[in-house]
Amino acid sequence: MNLQGISFDREFEMPIFYKEKHIGSRRVDFLVETKISVELKALTKIESVHLAQAINYLEAYNLEIGLLINFGNIRLEFHRLQNKKFQSSS
Repeated sequence: MNLQGISFDREFEMPIFYKEKHIGSRRVDFLVETKISVELKALTKIESVHLAQAINYLEAYNLEIGLLINFGNIRLEFHRLQNKKFQSSS
């Protein structure tokens, strides 16, 4: 990403709030351009629980788009995820 001039943070720690109270934090594998979550996996199969977890992170961080990429299968597997609850700040 550096070679392409794309800004990113690796293992970016993000706070998690519930009803405006800080309840913990989670590290996203990559946060790209401060708006795209990228989660990496190395599993033989992506299950619905992995997709649900990635969508929950999008909702918790109010990010619109996420990628779930799995390197553990014979073929590279990826899913583009969209947060249907996204609220634009502009």
